[in-house]
Amino acid sequence: MQTVVVAFSGEVSCTRIREILESAGAADCLICRSADQVRRTLCQQRVAGVICGYKFPDGTAEELREDLPGGCPMLVVAAKPLLEHIQCEGILKLASPLSRGALLSAVEELLRGEEEERALIARAKEYLMQRYGLSEEQAHRNLQRRSMTTGLRLAQVARTVLGTH
Repeated sequence: MQTVVVAFSGEVSCTRIREILESAGAADCLICRSADQVRRTLCQQRVAGVICGYKFPDGTAEELREDLPGGCPMLVVAAKPLLEHIQCEGILKLASPLSRGALLSAVEELLRGEEEERALIARAKEYLMQRYGLSEEQAHRNLQRRSMTTGLRLAQVARTVLGTH
């Protein structure tokens, strides 16, 4: 089962979402209460995605998204008027109040997207390894370097590499 970070400033939201996801067998959950705690958790653990609210005591979901590693998808759960403010590409949105079914569907989409991005990155690494005789580690570093240089997510760089060759 994949692990996701559930990050809301309120304890009730964290607990409710965690209970729904874990009881349905959709994902294991790590609870965070601030954007900084999410960042630290992602440095320490491999997670399949982040499910969070719109605002934290130390920033917004969009600010957090900019700091997430390439390929780490995000689902923001908030009131519809708040979701309309989100302009950042690559963020899935789910309006609250939410139903159990809506949450499980959104998380399934979040995790499926993460798997597809991982497969895309693996194909790009394979291409670089075959084309330029790189090791897997060198190919991955090449993609990461391009990602940092261009400001694009790792999956977007992988798509570009595969699309141009």
